[in-house]
Amino acid sequence: MKPTPFDYFAPATVEEAVALLEQNGEEAKILAGGQSLVPLLNFRLVRPKALIDINGIGGLSYLKEDNGKLRIGALTRHRMVEQSPLVRQKHGLLFEAVKLIGHPAIRTRGTVGGSVAHADPTAELPTLLALLEGEVQAAGPQGRRTIKWQDFFVSYFATSLEPAEICTEVVLPFPSPTAGWAFEEFCRRHGDFGLVGVAALIESDGKNRCTEARLAIAGAGPMPVRATAAEQFLKGQELTAESFEQAGRRVAEGIEPDSDLHASAEYRRHLAAVMTARALARARERLQPRGGK
Repeated sequence: MKPTPFDYFAPATVEEAVALLEQNGEEAKILAGGQSLVPLLNFRLVRPKALIDINGIGGLSYLKEDNGKLRIGALTRHRMVEQSPLVRQKHGLLFEAVKLIGHPAIRTRGTVGGSVAHADPTAELPTLLALLEGEVQAAGPQGRRTIKWQDFFVSYFATSLEPAEICTEVVLPFPSPTAGWAFEEFCRRHGDFGLVGVAALIESDGKNRCTEARLAIAGAGPMPVRATAAEQFLKGQELTAESFEQAGRRVAEGIEPDSDLHASAEYRRHLAAVMTARALARARERLQPRGGK
């Protein structure tokens, strides 16, 4: 199939793109990497009256270190993130997660802003945004604003972006240099979206006891889920296989995944428990001594 007819616009600035969104309202779609939108267009699952191609907007493709945070321009390709020395050296968790996105051809075109704004609850970058308590920068008719991750995701493929707003930047804090981290994902085939994914971040007192824990789950509901009950359980616990399994059980008990043709809700809960234990075990291996010794 082919898309239904639409008007095509190629703005040169963010302000032009916002103005076009204002003119066309909910009848318009933003085209960035197109790795999600183009298939939807071809299958006529979306039928916009206007397509606003923002690839010609300069200044939206970058990776910047800023006061403990990584600022990523909305048009930054996944492949650019994957190949960035800054990401490899200082944000290993992001490097591990971005390699799980599709295949090299997809990562070459797909964008960070597009992935986050698409808000697929099984996607890797929204999950990292939840784990690291990141932010999204948006531009609209009223100017620019910062949206915290918990206010950004609303439901399946839905965000708090207004109809005439676009995502301009994604902000991900750097993990502590002493933290251990991992991203585990279970897919039916290599390159598929995961049935369930788990991002883990832990710190210890240097004596194998957990002092800080974060867990974010993909594929567990309409948006990324922070497993707060499991996080609270882990704090003060010894970092052992047994405590990891107990944390996994708490994750499974605290999520409400859907059943679909790919997996039942019960199976997704089982996967969440298993992936949590695996992610925590790998995160423990990456823990660094405090003080860098």
